Formats: sequence, C-alpha cells, structure tokens
Amino acid sequence: MQRYDSYKPSGIQWVKKIPSHWGVERAKWLFDRMERPVRPEDDVVTAFRDGQVTLRTNRRIEGFTNALQEHGYQGIRKGDLVIHAMDAFAGAIGVSDSDGKSTPVYAACVPRGEHPVNSYYYAYLLRYMAHSGYIQSLSKGIRERSTDFRFGEFRELPLPIPDKDEQDRIVAFLDQKTTEIDAAIAKKERLIELLQKQKNIRVHQAVLHGLNPDVPLRDSGVSWIGAIPAHWQVVPNRYIFREQNARSLRGEETHLSMSQRYGLVPAKELDVQTLQSESYDGAKLCEKGDLVQNRLKAHLAVFAVAPCDGLVSPDYSVFRLQSPENQPVYFERLFKTPNYLGELNRRVRGIVVGFLRLYSEDFNAIPALVPPFDEQAEIVRFIETTNKDFEDVRAKIDAEIAMLRELKAITVASAVTGKIKV
Repeated sequence: MQRYDSYKPSGIQWVKKIPSHWGVERAKWLFDRMERPVRPEDDVVTAFRDGQVTLRTNRRIEGFTNALQEHGYQGIRKGDLVIHAMDAFAGAIGVSDSDGKSTPVYAACVPRGEHPVNSYYYAYLLRYMAHSGYIQSLSKGIRERSTDFRFGEFRELPLPIPDKDEQDRIVAFLDQKTTEIDAAIAKKERLIELLQKQKNIRVHQAVLHGLNPDVPLRDSGVSWIGAIPAHWQVVPNRYIFREQNARSLRGEETHLSMSQRYGLVPAKELDVQTLQSESYDGAKLCEKGDLVQNRLKAHLAVFAVAPCDGLVSPDYSVFRLQSPENQPVYFERLFKTPNYLGELNRRVRGIVVGFLRLYSEDFNAIPALVPPFDEQAEIVRFIETTNKDFEDVRAKIDAEIAMLRELKAITVASAVTGKIKV
C-alpha cells in the first residue's frame, strides 16, 4: 500500500507519527455528549463487541452486552457515536444505525462542529485503540477484566484529525475491506460447522448401527431407537452403570471442568480459575474412565469421560461401568445422539423451569445399546480416528481464520493512523 509523502511526531502516546498534514485535537473539541429524553416509541439500543450499535431486537439474544441498570434511560439517535463505558475495552464502540434508548452506561457522542468529522472514522479509531489494549490501560474500573471508560476519560484523549474528505475515504476503504475479510471468515466458520455435522453423522451412525453396513438388523423394541444390528443387546442403564456419590471435603484432587469442545479436562488447562477448597465442599470424586454428566436440562448433551481421577461439580452425575470391558467412550457418544438426547429431554423433571434435571432413576431406566465388547472397541477406534481427522482440519482452518482476523486488525490500524495512504 502507498504511504504519505511525509510524517511528523504525533504527540499521542499510542501512535508515534502521523501524516504531516493531519492535525491533533482532544476529543472534547470534536464531540459533545448528548443526553436526550426518551420517547414512547424508543426501543433498547445495544452496543455489541463487534462494533455494531443497533436495536437489541435486530440481533440474537445471546452475546449482547447487558446494561447494568433498567432505569434512567436516555435517547439514542441514528448516527450517534456510542461508547459502552463498561465494555469499551472489548470493542463495544460504534455508530448507531437506529433511533432508540439506552442506560447512562452508554455515552452518545455527536460532533461539535468546529472540526468536520466522520463519526464512523472515529468509531474505527476507537475500536483499534480498544483492541490494542490502550483503552484497558486507562481503566479506572474495579471489575476484573473490565474498564470504566466513560466520557470523562474519552474527552481528554488526543486524537488525530485527517481532513474530512480523507476521513470519508478511510471509512469507505475500511467498510469494503473489513466486509470482504468478514465474509471470508464467515465462509471458513461455516465450513467448520459443516465438517462438524458430517463428523457427527458418521459417529452417530457408528454408535447406533455399527461399522458394517451389511449387518442383519432387527427391531430394537424401542420406538425412538428403531432398528439395530441383530446381535446387539438392549439393556437398561441400571445394569450397565453404577452411580458414584463419593464426596471430597478437602478438595485437594485435580479439579475437572467441562468444555463442549474438549470434554472433561483439568480446569487449569481451560484457564479456569481453580475453586478454593472451602467452596468445593461436597464435590464428587470420579475415577479415570467414569462417565460424567451435567444433569440440568440446558446441558443434557454434556457427557464426558473422565481423563483422570479428580473432582467434579456436585451438580454432575458420575457413572461407573460395571464391566471393565465396556467402553466408556462408546456410551458417551451413544448418549449424545439425537435419539438419546430426545429421550433424555423427555425424562427431565422439576418444579422450576431453569432447574429441570435428569434424575438418576430416570437415567437408569433408559435402555442402552450394547454391542459386543470387541465391536465397542472397534467403534471407539473409529470415533477417535474421525475426531482426530476433524481436529486436524479444524486446526488448519482456525489458523486461517486467525490470520484473516490479524489482517483485518492490521488493515484498520494502518488506515486510521495514516500508516497507509487511502
């Protein structure tokens, strides 16, 4: 990319030099904070961490940054530069695409008029400052991994001022480039989803019907299971597992934590803060090879095989195979198939919706498919090979996604600070 003819010291802490014809001014001379009354028709506007500021109803419920108050709303208007004081460090800064309302934790900034500005340019600039860690370094907040980047801090920041037409060109350039990069990332993420589905289909087929497509079938006698290999058994879980309820009072064993992607692993490997022993009273002991399940309805798909002896949450169920020749990985994958998840969901009970759970007697009554021991071992080897192949491909795609995200960050940083001429 082309560079400008000459540069000068910026006097700004986070950027050493800027193009010689750019100016520098504190944000308070560029933007005012606007505090408006709320109109009856105003709906809630949310600043998302990807920089979009829009009506909350325009996006999924998951992932938005919750306002800390439900009173004292202020009016937001389309075109406002919006800064989420508590989440600015993560990029929750952008230009609103809608009229609406927000709590005072948001700052709605409008150009003062003395210097012509494009608010979208400054949104890109501020998000670059957030992602580089500069905004977090200014934090006066007390919450872990958060900031308190309010308008009072923003207004004192020295900011570069390109000419207005140059700001417009930078915004147009970045809109195009970031859209292209985001589209490329979305395609790769979609590819991972498709490969995951393909992997799951192959594994589900193996644990429900075996590896031999020509094997004779018979009716399982269970409507939600259907036909199975004729030589397989259908046995209630109570004859396959024995629930373990041993407790730990001292909590000195390895703490195990659930991960949807990696299963049950030592908490330290997930960068999860280990709980203090006094808060881990009543945790359950499990042994390597035990099948562990989160019993709450919202997490019924979370089955995992313990990779080592350790402690798990007292809210988990720990099941041990009665026969050492049965393969725990086979049963873990069996219970994750759509057939079994449907049955698990049908059997949850409770009074409070958020705490519906699968009780042990209901799990014990569910019929499990039991192939011969040697066939279980073959299926487990197939599962492990399939998982490894998928993870190898996923690692390559994840690396490509990381490179694209880095390219996006470099492109934005280079454009908004004048390292490249647009």
